[in-house]
Amino acid sequence: MDLRGYAYEHPRRVTAVLSVIGYALVAGAFSGVLPVPGLTDAQVVLFSDLIAVINTLALSALLYGVYRIKQGDVRQHRTAMLTAFALIMVFLVVYLWKVGGGFEKEIVIQQGHLLGNYAGTIRILYLLMLAIHILLSALAVPVVLHAVILGLSHPVDELSQTSHPRVGRIAVAAWSLSLFLGIVTYWLLNHVYAWAPR
Repeated sequence: MDLRGYAYEHPRRVTAVLSVIGYALVAGAFSGVLPVPGLTDAQVVLFSDLIAVINTLALSALLYGVYRIKQGDVRQHRTAMLTAFALIMVFLVVYLWKVGGGFEKEIVIQQGHLLGNYAGTIRILYLLMLAIHILLSALAVPVVLHAVILGLSHPVDELSQTSHPRVGRIAVAAWSLSLFLGIVTYWLLNHVYAWAPR
């Protein structure tokens, strides 16, 4: 049996294995176990900008994919969703490299910044958005993988009899909100307010 046939017969098992691999890579980068080339401060800033661009493109592809499937265009829907998935794989490489090879940023809100007098409230809202973004990113991994695995392993005419439509809706909702919040927190951290290395 080939890989596609195995994924067809056991989509949940394949989803679980790939999810564990993804979580292990992230844990390895955060803990320093994963060997990642070092980055200069300028490269960390560049990677932050690159991540925002990748996430914006991924969100655009996701929303376009939703629009296309509502129009009944399965081929364009599939292309858009696989584009979004490929962009997220690129994001994962860049993000893990940034985390493992550089530093994280902490928001700095000063007098003179937009709503600077409410720095405490703004910081709480920023951290709340960031926490929701991170939580949804983590929770979306198996759901997104399951939708992709079903979409790649099953013929189009069989997908409506699988959990793909339901899982896909959940994946798109979680993934889109996570990407949107990630983009908003990027703008707050890098363009509205200031940051300091953590």
